[in-house]
Formats: sequence, structure tokens, C-alpha cells
Amino acid sequence: MPFADLSRPAPVGLVAEGFSLRPIRSSDAARDYAAVMESREDLRLWEQSAWPEDDFTLQANRADVVEMEQRHAARRAFSYTVTDPADTRCLGCVYLFEPGASFLAASTVTPLADACWAEVDAVVYFWVRSSCVQSGLEGRLLAALRLWCAGGWGFTSSVFVVSEPFTRQLELVRRTDLVPEFEVREPDKPARFLAFG
Repeated sequence: MPFADLSRPAPVGLVAEGFSLRPIRSSDAARDYAAVMESREDLRLWEQSAWPEDDFTLQANRADVVEMEQRHAARRAFSYTVTDPADTRCLGCVYLFEPGASFLAASTVTPLADACWAEVDAVVYFWVRSSCVQSGLEGRLLAALRLWCAGGWGFTSSVFVVSEPFTRQLELVRRTDLVPEFEVREPDKPARFLAFG
């Protein structure tokens, strides 16, 4: 179902153990940039690209954040910043897309189990700041997102997408009871993404 047709408004956020989520805003650009640049080695695996390049600028990041804020307001895709409880530091990001989002429509999606892509409610991507990994934030965020998608959003079939080369996040998801339901191959990406549900 297109996000614009959702029967309930998008959740304003989530408060969980040691972190919060809220819609990203243009005013978050500098804090988001700090998290992105600290985590660039992880994000290159997560994204399967050279992004963010070493010379990626705050101005370029601001443009990205403004675009995310606009998509969120238009209900085309939802982007949330992960913050510390005091909302002073960016700890990562969460993105929710429709299964028919343009980049997914241009991808080759292959079922790996008895699942149907047309029945997927939301496609979820997430990352956490590299310095927060040892604290277990990544696992707590995934657990909270699973409950949030079912409760806060009312989704019945969400999938969590992981880049196969990003082995740390892949192993994190594999340690849960989630199972790979789809292989997603994006054009011009060297390896596959796995969608767990």
C-alpha cells in the first residue's frame, strides 16, 4: 500500500532504552553529518558505494537531509534520526520505504521463501553510529523497530534490509528469529541485499 494511503498518521517518534527516534529535520544536518562521517567505513558497506566520500561536505549532507524531510512530509518515504535521550547527538538513522519505491522498482527482487513482495507493507533500513556499536545500540534499535512497525505503524509485513557485504549488521539480524525472505539486487550495486521478515 502506498504510504500516502495509510489510514493512520506516521508516528511522531519512538522512545526506547537509551535512544529516541523522531523525524529528521533540516536543522539536524550538522549532527547527522558528524555521525555519517564518523561511520563512513560502515556506511560504504551498508550502501555498497563510495558514499560518503572522504570529501563529502556538510553542505551536501544538508541537501540530503532537506530531501529526506520533504519526502517525509509528502509521505513518500519516512526518515527518522536516532538520537540520545536528550536529543543532543545523532546516533544513526532509520528509513521506511514503500515496496514500490522507485529504487526498489528498478531492482530485481527474488523471493527466498514463501513470501510475496506485493504483500510487504514497509521496507526498513537502519544504521547506527560506529562509536555506538559496542554499547549494543544496533541490537536494541532492531528490536525496538520490530515492535514499532507492528504496533506504532500497524504493519503486518515489514522487512528489514541488510547489505550482504555489511557482515556485522548481517550477523546481527541472523542472530534473531528473522529469516531472509527476499534477495534484492539494485542496479550498479556489486552485491545483493537481503530482506528479512
